[in-house]
Amino acid sequence: MSERKPPLAATPLRLVVAAANPVVRVSLTALLSTHADISVVAEATNGHEAHEAARRHGPDMVLLDVRSLGRDGITALPQLVRIAPVMMLTYSGQSESETETATVREAMRRGAVGYLVHGEFTTDELVEAVRDIPPRATAALAQANPQLSTTASNSPERLSQMQPDVGQSSYRSRFQLSGREAEIMDLIASGMNNQQIAATCFISEKTVKNHINRIFAKLHSTSRAQATAKWLGRAPGSPPGRS
Repeated sequence: MSERKPPLAATPLRLVVAAANPVVRVSLTALLSTHADISVVAEATNGHEAHEAARRHGPDMVLLDVRSLGRDGITALPQLVRIAPVMMLTYSGQSESETETATVREAMRRGAVGYLVHGEFTTDELVEAVRDIPPRATAALAQANPQLSTTASNSPERLSQMQPDVGQSSYRSRFQLSGREAEIMDLIASGMNNQQIAATCFISEKTVKNHINRIFAKLHSTSRAQATAKWLGRAPGSPPGRS
């Protein structure tokens, strides 16, 4: 399997990293800064600092460690998403746990565009997730209608409507899925479990789980059945799906 290439860009993606835990904050900054196409322009230790840093630097994305920031991180989300897309790092443990599910649901309602679970992603997967955030879509959307509500303007579906067509499926773009995520979502919809998907795609089950976490976030879903219904256009209010 060939390694995913970084996007060709004249200017690196500019990030604000927000985490109350200094070890987490420094580690994230160090990991991301080793990539030439990513630049951490500021660090923050709480929600207020994250908001001030975002206002000052105008980053392409904010990486928000909800595990260490707790409620302060969730509270800061509505202000942060008015400035830049926000991706969360959330609690470790079972991804279907009641606490994590509630946290993810609330964060998505407040405008987060995705999440990763501590202890369940590799450095490469973190970098891939950061590169998947569409800064151009956010800028275009803000310019087109700065009065849009916080949650609506930063939801995955709304952001995808502003993305330029790069020759990929318009349906996939509607949900802002990467090529690999769309492939895995098709396999989920076909009824495959994680082990079968891993074997089909020649990746580990842990990697499959990380992809599914991001897919669920982008489709605003908390189960395979719900994600499949949206992907196939069968959920109430869903756009026509893949037949």
